Amino acid sequence: MNLRLLAEQDLALTLEDSGAGFGWDVTVTDPAGVSVSLTGQSHDVGLTIDVDTGLPVSGRSCAVTLRISTIVSAGIAVPVGKPDQSVRPYLVMFNDINGTPYTFKVVDSIPDRVLGIVTLVLGGWDDE
Repeated sequence: MNLRLLAEQDLALTLEDSGAGFGWDVTVTDPAGVSVSLTGQSHDVGLTIDVDTGLPVSGRSCAVTLRISTIVSAGIAVPVGKPDQSVRPYLVMFNDINGTPYTFKVVDSIPDRVLGIVTLVLGGWDDE
């Protein structure tokens, strides 16, 4: 089997295994309000780099990485960032390690079409 195809199949274990791996439950909601439950890998870190100085500063850097084939088979499009503030964005929800839920909007979408994953860069979301 072609190594690219094998690598994409292996994502079921390396990316989506929530039993024995790093997979984490994630809910993605598209702009029409359709929600799907997926498993991927998330990060939510309280440190970022100041672009002017190159120094670490307190901030928040959040993203999830998901398998494109799983997103498509769940029935939604691969999420993208929506720069237009008047359009409802894609939303991503996941719990932290202590079970506290957080909801984010998708700011940017970075697909890797060779491997078959997409990293969603997340930003703050207030639904009020």
